[in-house]
Amino acid sequence: MTLENTENNFLSPSSPVIVSASRSTDIPAWYAEWFINRLDDGFVYWINPFNQRKQKVSFDKTRAIVFWSKNPKNLMKYLPKIDKKGIGYYFQFTLNDYEYEKLEPNVPPLDDRIATFRELSDKIGPEKVIWRFDPLILSDDLTVDILLEKIKNVGDRIRHKTSKLVISFVDINEYQRKITPRLQRLRSDYREFKSDEIKVFFEGLKKLQDEWKKGGWDLEIATCAEKCPAGVNLLDFGFMPNRCIDDDLLAKLFPDDKELIKYLKKDSTEKEQQTLFSEPAAQLNNKKRNPLKDPGQRKECGCIISKDIGQYNTCKHLCVYCYANTSDKTVNERYQLYSESEKKRKYSPTIVPGSEQF
Repeated sequence: MTLENTENNFLSPSSPVIVSASRSTDIPAWYAEWFINRLDDGFVYWINPFNQRKQKVSFDKTRAIVFWSKNPKNLMKYLPKIDKKGIGYYFQFTLNDYEYEKLEPNVPPLDDRIATFRELSDKIGPEKVIWRFDPLILSDDLTVDILLEKIKNVGDRIRHKTSKLVISFVDINEYQRKITPRLQRLRSDYREFKSDEIKVFFEGLKKLQDEWKKGGWDLEIATCAEKCPAGVNLLDFGFMPNRCIDDDLLAKLFPDDKELIKYLKKDSTEKEQQTLFSEPAAQLNNKKRNPLKDPGQRKECGCIISKDIGQYNTCKHLCVYCYANTSDKTVNERYQLYSESEKKRKYSPTIVPGSEQF
């Protein structure tokens, strides 16, 4: 079966202004060469994970890319090529410390990831590198206090190399069929946060934020797609719901990109609308103030519309808590196919050659 002879199985083509690369897999870590090749060719094919229908995604109107990665080292050498194309970008860089727990078996050592974080920040600027510590997960040994200590230790080493920390809590129940068996193979007591533990965690995180601020590092802290339990108010701690695909940040980073600014509606005529959406109460109550809010994401998600070009079951990090992989065997088989094509410098329009056959 080929892409060419299944035209009836195609979705309408897409020409997104903002590309997400990617919530579904770590493109910078594992598929950097594929991505740059496809960017040069001007399009990719995205495969819908639910019905396997394919969609041509063109980069002809793309003005910004949001990269998601735990190890963007492989992509960094290609950033000048992206710069020459006049496309803006920033990174959602997940920098966790789960080395002892072995929750992220294929990420580089923490020291190496911290060095990469610092190098990337020095290269493109701290405002373009968002630090994520997520998901947060608990066990009998991995307590709230230990998590806070891990965050402090990492933060102390990337101080001033970013301006924002984004956190989220693990969703074991929501993705139980996918991740519970993997977690239990590692240890049986991994669990989600309870309401009182979230409050204690926020209290500790606020103290840590205040300590860093006293040392001259004014780090913003935000939560990703989290609905706080009763009795816990983000505003009490000075935290806000995050927009990982963030129109305000894009406008701040790339104010001279007229096409992007026009798309984001960041001209003076939209000032009232922006102010309404920026009100803390509006964000906390998930008021749909922003016409660009992505309807394909969860209600609690504040992201604006983008097109994700990733593919499930392709991330070789094989993180135990990850909902984007259902089978390590499938991931390894798909990556082997990709590796073989990479050796020949023959890059498929999809991440994995022949992946429409899976």
